Amino acid sequence: MKSMTISLEMAQRVKDFVAVTQNCDCEILLKSGKYVVDAKSILGIFSLDLSKPLTVEIYDDNCEDVIAKLSKFAK
Repeated sequence: MKSMTISLEMAQRVKDFVAVTQNCDCEILLKSGKYVVDAKSILGIFSLDLSKPLTVEIYDDNCEDVIAKLSKFAK
């Protein structure tokens, strides 16, 4: 598992983030405090407090390409 901190403060960034995660075969979770949602679910992401940094957890051993794509959302 790999994790990184990101920021999704605007709706367009959420849309772009989901577009990246939906193309990945691995499981990706998004955490905000005690809440955890599927990072491929736009409705799940909008249920989180987007004004605070979020933690992305990627469950795949070969996820360097996913991390590279998500780096533009890094906080």
